[in-house]
Order: sequence, then C-alpha cells, then structure tokens
Amino acid sequence: MKRRASVFAGIILLFCSFSLLADTIRLGFNYPQSGRYKDLGQQQRLAAFLAVDEINKSGGILGKKVELVIRNTAGSPERGAANTEELIRQEKVDMVFGGASSAVTIVSGKVAKKLGRLYFGTTTSANATTGSEGHDHMFREYPNAWMTANALGSYLTSEFGDAKYFYVTADYTWGWSSEASIREFTNTPDKQAHPHALTPFPKALIKDFKEALGEAEASGADVLILVLYGDDLVRALKVAYEMGLKDKMKIVLPNITLDIAQNVGATIMEDVISTTPWEWMIPYQLGFVRGQQFAEAFTEAYGIRPTSTAATAYGIVYQYKDAVERAGTTDTQSLIKALEGHEFTLLKDRQQWRAFDHQNLQTVYVVRSKKREQVVSDPLRSDFFEVVGSLEGEKAAQTLAEWQAERAAANKPPHL
Repeated sequence: MKRRASVFAGIILLFCSFSLLADTIRLGFNYPQSGRYKDLGQQQRLAAFLAVDEINKSGGILGKKVELVIRNTAGSPERGAANTEELIRQEKVDMVFGGASSAVTIVSGKVAKKLGRLYFGTTTSANATTGSEGHDHMFREYPNAWMTANALGSYLTSEFGDAKYFYVTADYTWGWSSEASIREFTNTPDKQAHPHALTPFPKALIKDFKEALGEAEASGADVLILVLYGDDLVRALKVAYEMGLKDKMKIVLPNITLDIAQNVGATIMEDVISTTPWEWMIPYQLGFVRGQQFAEAFTEAYGIRPTSTAATAYGIVYQYKDAVERAGTTDTQSLIKALEGHEFTLLKDRQQWRAFDHQNLQTVYVVRSKKREQVVSDPLRSDFFEVVGSLEGEKAAQTLAEWQAERAAANKPPHL
C-alpha cells in the first residue's frame, strides 16, 4: 500500500512539474561573467533581468511567467557552445541569447540551430555572424562591422581626407572583419601605405600593445585605428596615452561603450572618435522617450548608467516577447517567420529584422568623447559622448548582392 502511495505521489509530482514548465517561458542567457569582456557581460545581465522583471510584472508573455537561466561563457567559444547545449537539452529553454565575442556567438548559434532553438546575438560585430556563418536560427541585434565602418568611414573621409592610417587589430574574427570593413570605407586598402599590427587574442599582454603602438608611432600616421575591444581596448588606450600618441595622431575606435570609456577615464577619452548604436545620453540628445525611460529605470535599479550592450540585451528580451505574442507560440519556425522583415521602434528610431540575413537594421551613430569637465558634470560622471554623425541602418548595411558575394567567397549558399 505504501509503495502504491509513493508511486501515486511521484506521478502527481511529475504532472505538477510538467504544468509548471508549461506555465513558464525560459530564456537561456549565455554571457561572459568572467574574462576579457566581463564588464560588457555584467551590463547585459543587469538589463536582461530588468526586462524580465518588467515583463513579469505586466503579465508575462502570453500570460506565462518568464524565467532567465544564465551561464558564464568566460569568453570561450568552446564553453559558449557547451553552455548552449546544456541550456537547451537540460534546462529546456525556449531560446538562447548573449555573447560579447563574435567567435562565441557564432559557435553557440550553430549549436542552437542543431537543437532547434533561436539564438539572438547581443554584442557581436563580426560580419560573419549574420554573413558567411549566418543561418536561419541566428538573429543579430547589434550592428555588424560593415555597418559601423560605413558610418565611421563617411565621417573620417570628410574630416581627414587623404590622411595616413595605422591599424592596431585584435587577431581574431571581429578584428579582421572590422579592419577590412574600415579600409573599404576609408579607401585605405593598401597595407604598405596604411600599415597594421596584429595583437594576440584573447591573451594579449601590455608588451604586445607597446610593440604595436611603437610601430604606429614610427609609421608617421595621422590616424590611429584601434581595432580592439573590452579590456584590450582599455589597456591599449592607456598605453597610447602614456606614449603621448594622442598629441601625434587622431585616435579612432570602431566601437565604444560607456563601461569601456569609464574604465579608460575621461581625460584619456577626450576627443576620441567612435561609433555606437545606443548610449544612455543619445535618447536625450535626439528625443527618444522610450530610451530615456529605460535609462532612468536602469539607473534607478542599479545606480549606474546603461550602456549599448545593456540596451541590446534589454531589446532582445522585448523583441522575443513581441514575436511570441504576434505568433501566438514559442515554436521556433513560427518565430522565425514572425521576426523576418519585422519593423519596430523601442529605445531609438526605427529598426528592422532584415529577412534575408537576420541582421537588425538600425541607425549607427558616430560619437566624439566630450571634454573631461563635461563628463564629470553628470552626477554619475558618465556623460561621455556627443553625436557628430549618423547613418541609417538601410544605408549602412550590406546590400543583398554584397551579402551574397560574402557568402559565395566562403562557399556558402546565397541564402540562409
């Protein structure tokens, strides 16, 4: 009799578990809690939790509670891929998102496709993510290297004309594609006339940056492009400042986020040129009310300003919610159809999930770092950037023909 009661209790517990799972939508979040990109990961995590909290307080998704299940990639592609498999197979998540490294995002996305789940790339800029390595289960929210280079190139060409460039580039996927894209849009393809130096990734040392920057100084270049990111960019900027390079050449960065600028410091960042899809001060400069609301909610919750990486993670959670509610299901194929070609406005002006490559089309802003006095006048000493140029997403992105050419060069079909 006791055995029958135990079996019956087990069956009841099993049915309760299924009921609980059915009433919960689980989102797998694959981000760098440690490693070179940990600061970017922290911003993504805070924003993702904020979005989930807001959504649950407003009734969830299709009346179901949303749960965030997190894993630390530590910036490792192998770990990112293993996390993705665990999140889908063991944790039964409905989709996966995250990444501050394109290498991590690409391999993680392939695992998600194999297991029938969507993967949303957060801070991933390599062209390959939605280009040569793109597939129908990958959606990238962040602008790719082509888009940022197009916006940046337009500005640099108008400001510096036929200046001599020197590139210091991280030796991995994002670095290669970013340098190649910037060369394309600044008309600096000749590596003899416009040299470069590669730095190891992910284990570059201070001596590597000193050596590369020494080559830059010796070249007599007018413009120094630091194709670096995360902690590597922070260290390289500090070394460049100590070497006095800011007085000798214009320093330009393909991408910048607030947390990187804060780690570098307002004095070193003065007048540095870069691009970003969003930073907290831009909605106030350009009048984006929903972006202002997010910035204020984030600051109230955490006591710090949100960055573009935070905005990306926040936007992905809300876009997943929107797609599920429009499709009426969490079925992956139905969501792909709901997302493809969808236009929306959230934290800035109009954005679109482009159908043929799943790249999010959005305005890229060229920004200049403000003077130290302006930065520190903000109560949180975080008012770093002013918009000095912009390029709409449709104009910034590759055309279908250009995208197909990239795919062909990698022996990939002309479609996802």
